[in-house]
Amino acid sequence: MKKVIGLTGGIASGKSTVVDFLISKGYQVIDADQVVRQLQLPGGKLYEAIVSHFGRDFIDSSGQLDRAKLGKLVFADPNKRQELSTIQDDIIRQELYAQRARLLEKTEIATASGDKKFADHLLMAPSVDEVFFMDIPLLLEYNYTGFDEIWLVYIDETTQLERLMARNHFTKEEAKQRIAAQMPLWKKREVADRILDNSGSIAELEKQVEDALMQLNRKKRGKSNENC
Repeated sequence: MKKVIGLTGGIASGKSTVVDFLISKGYQVIDADQVVRQLQLPGGKLYEAIVSHFGRDFIDSSGQLDRAKLGKLVFADPNKRQELSTIQDDIIRQELYAQRARLLEKTEIATASGDKKFADHLLMAPSVDEVFFMDIPLLLEYNYTGFDEIWLVYIDETTQLERLMARNHFTKEEAKQRIAAQMPLWKKREVADRILDNSGSIAELEKQVEDALMQLNRKKRGKSNENC
């Protein structure tokens, strides 16, 4: 059976680095942030829902959703943040699960038909053609389900704060607001199946991902042998 790995972390924890590495190795990744950006384009379901609720003041001069302005509003006001979460949650969840279902269906058809070349092309990883990832920052906060494993990209809170301030040019208070809006990484660590510790270098993080992938391959081969 195909494995679906849920990948999560916190803001500025280094999750994008892991995603880039997975893609470079040929793995298919469904990116929740990318899905949200698409849905927030003019005419998209999130765009229409957000503008309907918060007003046209959050549309910039080019007609796009002013994400920065909206972010300042919701991260300064927990009630507004909850309103935005309520508006977005069902729409995002439906689209993510729809993409997951389409990918599962395509690979199932390709595998069942014996078209190994097509299946490998779809998942872009011939050695692990039954594994793909769903990158969802708020996977645990919103209780997403349907994963064989959950991988967490972890850093300590001090490092997270420093990296977020440097990356986004936030003040300390702005960075703290955004970190506080998510479940603490130490708490996510308690429920994750695998921890990818990003306290060190990029090379060290990538080595942990390589090791995790090798273990997935070993598990897959082991199950295949059991079925022989």
